[in-house]
Amino acid sequence: MTRVERITIVLAKWCPHCVPLSLENVKRMAKDLGVPLRVLDIDFPEEEKVADRLVEEYGDYTEDYIIPQVFLEYKGGRVQHIFTGFSEGVSVTAARWIALFNSEVYQSLLNAQNEGP
Repeated sequence: MTRVERITIVLAKWCPHCVPLSLENVKRMAKDLGVPLRVLDIDFPEEEKVADRLVEEYGDYTEDYIIPQVFLEYKGGRVQHIFTGFSEGVSVTAARWIALFNSEVYQSLLNAQNEGP
């Protein structure tokens, strides 16, 4: 399996699903995987352009897409969308973060990342 090289989160600082909830969780993920974290805030025009392209190409895209969205960026240029927040409530988004960290998918990702190049 190709190693993750960076994690990107698309967010807005005013969004309770994003800050602090998802930002703290994605920081944990970056630490677990030993990779840098890129934060794209949709309230900054230059970051919004990059975020919009990323979400449109790889994420859950609609004209007013849901945030946060999290992407794994792999060596070789592959991008994988791994998480989108839930508009039903912050508690739903929090529960989905817990489920992700406890999932076999995440454990496999950790194992692959820690196996080396």
